[in-house]
Amino acid sequence: MEKRGATSHVPVAYSSAPPHPTRGYLLAALAAACWAAGGLTAKWLFTMAGTTVEPAPLAGARAVLATVMLLAYLLLFRRRDLRVRVRDLPFLAAFGVLGLAMVHLSYFAAIQLTNVPTAILLEYLAPVLVLIVSVLFLGERMAWALPMGVALSVTGCALMVGAFGGGLKVSAAGLAWGLASACFFAGYTLMGKYAAPRFSPWTLLTYGLGFASIFWLLWLRGPAPIVGLLADRRTFLAVGVMALVSTIIPFGAFLTALQHIEATKASITATMEPVLAGVASYLIPALYAPLGALQLLGGVLVIAAVMLVQVPHMVGRYRTDRAAALELPPAG
Repeated sequence: MEKRGATSHVPVAYSSAPPHPTRGYLLAALAAACWAAGGLTAKWLFTMAGTTVEPAPLAGARAVLATVMLLAYLLLFRRRDLRVRVRDLPFLAAFGVLGLAMVHLSYFAAIQLTNVPTAILLEYLAPVLVLIVSVLFLGERMAWALPMGVALSVTGCALMVGAFGGGLKVSAAGLAWGLASACFFAGYTLMGKYAAPRFSPWTLLTYGLGFASIFWLLWLRGPAPIVGLLADRRTFLAVGVMALVSTIIPFGAFLTALQHIEATKASITATMEPVLAGVASYLIPALYAPLGALQLLGGVLVIAAVMLVQVPHMVGRYRTDRAAALELPPAG
């Protein structure tokens, strides 16, 4: 019979700080900003760096470098977060393959079969799926602000990517891959919410990226495509930046955000990514892309969605504070 002391060093559940909704929204917004930065870096690699970069080796290289960075950090400073039970490995593998690797694979496939605006719009249908699953299976309360927030965020994304200006390109295969990317991104969000009280974000991200790296090595039939890509010094530096700025920081921030806010609210906040990417493209001369009136309206709708889903929490907090104030004894 196994002694308790033999496994006492392996945490059964992760003990996190009490939920802090404002911190959760800020972390989800940070994730969106970093994902936008990663998209712009990828755009530079694909079109402006003077090198030919295929999406799959790029995704694999980013996952491998991010895993190496995380392992180095945890081995030096947070070894406890590397300890997991054997029975947790199947979930961590599913999270890495379905929640991380397949999001990128399906998204890149959608881009190749349609175009970037179409792929972005289809992927950001994920909040609809997250809302349905969260309400039906995760006990999330259907407050009036949630469906309205989802509708505003999806509409805003559609306007931001030019869906109503002839910017979309649809094919049956492209539509299938785009909807698959929405499903996988929703799965990442929901699995992250399920895992939030069970693993630290460091544990979940390190093992998830590790299994994602194994997936990409198998998909690419060995390390040769990744090694060949990273042989160029400039590309190596760019992918290294992507591994840190658009992988470790945003995925870690988003997973931490799920400890503080509901999955639907986090996924709605993440739809700020195309808005931030559009504004950055407008402001950075090397990546300049104009913003039309409909795109500006789309950005406003996404920001309004993020603010709207916070209303029930703000109202509840106001009522709690007011009730507490009324219960205080009179001064003197």
